[in-house]
Amino acid sequence: MRVWLNKQRNLLDFSLSSLSRRRGKTLGMLTVYTSIVFVLASVMLFSHAIRREAATVLAKSPEVLVQRMVAGRHDLIPARHLDAIRGVRGVQSAEGRLWGYLFDPAAAANYTLMVPTNPRIEPGKVVIGDGVVRVRNADPGDLMSFRAHDGSLVQFKVDHAISRESALVSADLFLVAEEDFRRLFGIPAGMFTDLAVSVRNPREVGKIAEKIDAALPDTRIVLRDEILRTYESVFDWREGMLLVLLAGSILAFAIFSWEKASGLSAEERREIGILKAVGWETGDVILLKMLEGLVVSLSAFLVGYLLAYAHVFHLGAGLFEPVLKGWAVLYPKYRLTPFVDELQVATLFFFTVFPYTVATVVPIWRAAIVDPDQVMR
Repeated sequence: MRVWLNKQRNLLDFSLSSLSRRRGKTLGMLTVYTSIVFVLASVMLFSHAIRREAATVLAKSPEVLVQRMVAGRHDLIPARHLDAIRGVRGVQSAEGRLWGYLFDPAAAANYTLMVPTNPRIEPGKVVIGDGVVRVRNADPGDLMSFRAHDGSLVQFKVDHAISRESALVSADLFLVAEEDFRRLFGIPAGMFTDLAVSVRNPREVGKIAEKIDAALPDTRIVLRDEILRTYESVFDWREGMLLVLLAGSILAFAIFSWEKASGLSAEERREIGILKAVGWETGDVILLKMLEGLVVSLSAFLVGYLLAYAHVFHLGAGLFEPVLKGWAVLYPKYRLTPFVDELQVATLFFFTVFPYTVATVVPIWRAAIVDPDQVMR
């Protein structure tokens, strides 16, 4: 065993010295290789991390949302529907929600107005998200005025701002009291934007949704799982769009790496001939050259992946952020939670390291089986 280990160590030392003799070619290959791994790893890390963020946020949302439909459009839903929903067996709770959008001409941005149930907000006061603070330079105690549906002026006093830690879901929030919300939009008492339903047994969500749909035929049922699948589709589409845009550079790299790996230079052929002449076996020569390819590909993979990790989780993924996250006036500023998926790493490793290493075998084998004297001449 020790003899075998010593042999492998000597082969590795020789392969490193061989790469150092061709320093220019090796560094050029490493640079291109690392860049491609960096791009692919950045896209994969970012898209996977933002999917996890979305799943974490949606985990606290209601299992079932009930919306009233009039002429194929979302309309206000009356409070009497709550009694019908609470009568469905398996429903834990049902409550009406008030939310909507308000355009602020001063910031040229839309705010998401909501009426929180816990804690309740005093009439005339407002709790704002970090994005609203940024665009309006608002501090606690400041006044903000808006036109109501009838043209009257509704004034709010900033109570406090929501913590930046929750900016992913609260950047554009504008939390007000129920009285102020109804006055601003002219919504009468007993009407809600939609109804949020909690279910006792998560495995019965689908069945309970069917019962609610049968009891209230003028409504549309939206499940939390459906919202999550929609987010997944959006992120998959954006990731695919970016990879398609990068397909040209990836194809160029594939051609470049194949040409470099499969085309031996005259110096490399001569080196193989000398090794064969001094007694090296064909298997040892192939193993030596495979080690050289493995050193290059592994180094590029490790450096590229580490750079991608730093780019995504410490530098905010500035190169791909607008494409993968989207954009808006009140876009939240937040840092993704670092997460590495083992299957994702294995997939990237297989498609970047394995092809280059294997591509070196055939040309080396062809050069190694030729008579040493013929190769050196």
